[in-house]
Amino acid sequence: MSNEFNELARVIDSVSKDKGIDKEIILEAINESVVAAAHKLLKTDPSYKELECQFNEFNELELFEFKKVVDDVFDEDMEISLNDAKQLDPEVQIDEEIGIKLNPKYSRIAIQNARQKIIQKIKEAEAKVIFEEFKSRQGELVNGMVRTITRGTIVVDIGRTEAIIPYDEQVPREYFQPKDRLRAVLLRIEEAKRGTQLILSRAHKDFVESLFKSEVPEINEGIVEIMGISRDPGGRTKIAVSSTDSDIDPVGACVGMRGSRVQNIIQELKGEKIDIVPWSADAARFACNALSPARVNKVILDEASKIMEVIVDEDQYSLTIGRRGQNVRLASELTSWEITVKTDVQLKEEQQSVVKLLLTLPNISEVNANLLFAGGFHTLEDIAFGEKDSISKSSGITSTEDIEKIQTAARGALKDKLRNTEVENEEENIEEVTE
Repeated sequence: MSNEFNELARVIDSVSKDKGIDKEIILEAINESVVAAAHKLLKTDPSYKELECQFNEFNELELFEFKKVVDDVFDEDMEISLNDAKQLDPEVQIDEEIGIKLNPKYSRIAIQNARQKIIQKIKEAEAKVIFEEFKSRQGELVNGMVRTITRGTIVVDIGRTEAIIPYDEQVPREYFQPKDRLRAVLLRIEEAKRGTQLILSRAHKDFVESLFKSEVPEINEGIVEIMGISRDPGGRTKIAVSSTDSDIDPVGACVGMRGSRVQNIIQELKGEKIDIVPWSADAARFACNALSPARVNKVILDEASKIMEVIVDEDQYSLTIGRRGQNVRLASELTSWEITVKTDVQLKEEQQSVVKLLLTLPNISEVNANLLFAGGFHTLEDIAFGEKDSISKSSGITSTEDIEKIQTAARGALKDKLRNTEVENEEENIEEVTE
C-alpha cells in the first residue's frame, strides 16, 4: 500500500475518533470528492460516465469506472466486449455493468486534487455532529476560555469547538482578556455559511436562570419553580419563585444557608444585585413583592388594560421608582403589568381634582364622587362610557334614570371639552401664521 493511502487511512481513523464523526460519513465524503476530481482529471461527464471510489480489503483506495457489457462495442468509454469483460469477471453476462479498476496513478492524482474538497466535506460533517450534540443543550451553562476578542466579539474555546459572545450579549462594564476563563449560557445555534455557530450570552436572563439551576438543587428537583425573571444586565435582577411543597420556603432555598447560594451567583455576575421574591397568583400581592425593597400601601388595578397604580408613602417613592426608574421597570416586566407609582399626597390631590369634576355632574353628591374615585372612575371618559352596573355599584346610586342622566351629562362635558380644545388649537395656528 502506498504512503498516500497509508496516510489517508490514518487521517480517516484520527478524524473519526477525535471529531466524533462516523467513519462511513468520512468515507462517503472522500468518495464524492475523489470521484469529482477524477471526472475533472479524465475530462468525463459525471452524468454520462459512472466512477466509484472505495477501499479494498487491504485498506487501499481504488478508483473504478463502470462499463456496459455488449457483443459489439460502439463506444469504448461506456462499453466493453463480453470477451474482455470475462477476463475481469468470468461470470459476467451481456447487458450487465462491470467495474474496471483505473490506473493507481489516477487515484493518487485525484486524491491530491480533491484534498480541499475532502477537508470541506469533513468540516461540514463535523459541524453537523456539533449541531446534534449542542441542540439539546440550549439554555445550559457552558464553561470555556477566551481565545480572542475581535471587533467586540468574544471567541470562546469550549473544548471540542469554539463559540462566540456577540457584543449585545455581553454585560456592560464587564471585561475579559485572552486566556480568561468564563461561564455563559448557550443561547442559540445558528447555521451560517462558515458552518454551525454557537452563540453564548452573559447578558440574557436565561444566564441567571441557569446559574440558579446550578446552585439550587430544589429547582432541578422541581420543588422550587422559577416563575419569571426580569433583568438589567450588570445592574439588577428580579426573580420570582414558588414552591410545590408548602414546607419549603422558595426564597430561602434560593438564598441558601447564610446567603451562600445567592452570593455565589452574585459573584459570577460581578456584583449584580439580585432580588428574590415570592410569586403570587394575586396580581396586587405579586406586584408588592416585585417592588421590594420598597413598601407599598395600596394597589389599584385595571384588569382590562393590565395597568395598576401603586400608592406609597412619600419617603418610599424614590425607592419604589429606583435609580432611573429601574425598580419599577423591572417589576413591571416581572409581573407583566404596567405599573405607575404615586404618593399618598399625589393621590389625595388627584382625588380632590376628580371629585370636584364629578360634582359638576347631576345627582352626584360628594360622597358619591369619592366612592366613584375609589372605584376607579377617575375621568369623564370613565363615567361616560363605563358600565351602568359598575357605576351604580361604585357610587351607591341605584336609580337607572339617574345613572343615565350622569352619563349623558358626562358625554356632553366631553364634547364641550373637545370643542374648546379644537378652538384653542385653531387660535394657536392663527397666531403662528401671523408671527
